Amino acid sequence: MSTIIISAIKIIFLLGFLILIHELGHFLVAKLCKIKVNQFAIGFGPKIWSKQGKETKYALRLLPLGGFVSMEGEEERSEDSRAFNNASIPKRIAIVAAGAIVNIIFGLIVYFILMASTGTYITNEIDNVIDGYAAQEIGLKSGDRIIEIDNQKVNNKYDLDELLEKSNGEKINIKIQRNQEELSYNIKPTEIKTKSTGMYLDEKCQVVALDKESSAEKQGIKTNDVILKINNQEINGDRTKAIELIQQQGIGTILITVQRGNEKLDIELTPDYISSYYLGVNLKQAEYSFLNRIIYAGIETKEFSFSIIDNLKELVTGNVGIDQMMGPVGISEAVAKTNGLQEFVYLMALISLSLGVTNLLPIPALDGGKILILLIEAIRRKPLKEQTEINLQLLGFSILIALAIFVTYNDILRIF
Repeated sequence: MSTIIISAIKIIFLLGFLILIHELGHFLVAKLCKIKVNQFAIGFGPKIWSKQGKETKYALRLLPLGGFVSMEGEEERSEDSRAFNNASIPKRIAIVAAGAIVNIIFGLIVYFILMASTGTYITNEIDNVIDGYAAQEIGLKSGDRIIEIDNQKVNNKYDLDELLEKSNGEKINIKIQRNQEELSYNIKPTEIKTKSTGMYLDEKCQVVALDKESSAEKQGIKTNDVILKINNQEINGDRTKAIELIQQQGIGTILITVQRGNEKLDIELTPDYISSYYLGVNLKQAEYSFLNRIIYAGIETKEFSFSIIDNLKELVTGNVGIDQMMGPVGISEAVAKTNGLQEFVYLMALISLSLGVTNLLPIPALDGGKILILLIEAIRRKPLKEQTEINLQLLGFSILIALAIFVTYNDILRIF
């Protein structure tokens, strides 16, 4: 019982707090822009406390999941000179964008602090060279600093791995610093092939996502299937064992037994081979100093923010299916499963940044859709007809509701 209560508190606090600061962003910028705010509420549902300010009514409501801001002239056009609809377009855009921007800034600050206090930073300095790899062939040594690959700077292991993958196994020019001397080499990275079925498993060996056009998808494996056996060997919910059996040498076709609802199905598939490219070096960990923590936390935060944008691009381009999205139910489960403060804070930063970026998408009913309508108004030099704007908002809202139902359904299937 105590575990359930703690999980509920974590979920309510995280989701409620992130939605609250989002609405607080709208509220503060509206006040700054001299817009009349009729009500600012914390939570939803029946009021348990309220106080009338000079012009704004402040309320505390029963369900502590976020809040809302009600501005004069926001829903229906008003003749009041301080109404939202009578403010200049730059002011209205600032107010609408403020919520998402607060979420983005909060997520980045929290992640930066987390990385600065707990992160492990890997430099561009070689600690040792691995036998049989490309680095050994050209004579790289411990203490060498990898400073550039194909004229692109290398600051850490992340940069090195990314540039090696971009090479696609072709020759690269690598520049290193040895003592006070810069040396340049042309080298072909070492190619390592691994098996890939294109399916992603959770801790219970349930398929949570599938790569498009992967062998698993082509042979009929579906999201929410649970892997029971691989080549007739029981998995017993051990994801590590499942991966080891898939990667086992000398086996081409793999027989996978899955549980799908009340059915048990045997599915044969031949894994694809994925090439990865390596230099064959282990890099040194950075000295744990205050300056290094600030520098490397900044680098990690930049990469963290770009990873969110890259994931969004994958969704928009169709490389990631809608069925792989996570809604409130899936997020709540992930929050409930967090173990320790560090993991909880990381998830808070991730969700806050994702919430902010997603909210800026140009979809009616989202803040980004409202900004798009304001930009159209600026170009036309007159607002859209009120009914047209309402219809666009209703269309966007309907799409979001349908998407929410679909995503929630998939979340529930994944859990149960």
